[in-house]
Amino acid sequence: MYPEMMLTPMREELTRAGIQEARDAAAVDAALAQPGTTMVVVNSICGCAAGKMRPGVRLALQNATKPDHSVTVFAGQDREATDRARSNFQGHPPTSPAIALFRDGQLVYLMQRSAIETSTAPAIAQELTRAFETYCATSNA
Repeated sequence: MYPEMMLTPMREELTRAGIQEARDAAAVDAALAQPGTTMVVVNSICGCAAGKMRPGVRLALQNATKPDHSVTVFAGQDREATDRARSNFQGHPPTSPAIALFRDGQLVYLMQRSAIETSTAPAIAQELTRAFETYCATSNA
């Protein structure tokens, strides 16, 4: 585990964008129990992938269509919260960072490290925006 003072800027990069932190399993459960769409961001200290992921998430959240709720856990630091979040990524191996979308508590989209580390922040934002349009848009039907 890293000293908290090293992580604060990485945490704040997401919380300043309006993403709530979940530091224990109960907070993850509460986030996923909310109706509608919830984005779960697995933050990480990894500079190569998380250093692109955080700006990509912030860019995507500027889109008109976005999740109803957003929560972040920090891999390697908030272990209980991270383990609980990952337990909802059914059938997918744990990676850090990762970005998941849930609709009414059910996983509908997952971007894992392999897709994040080979992309730029704008490309991550573009892919998340596409996912938001697909899974977060409300139907007027």
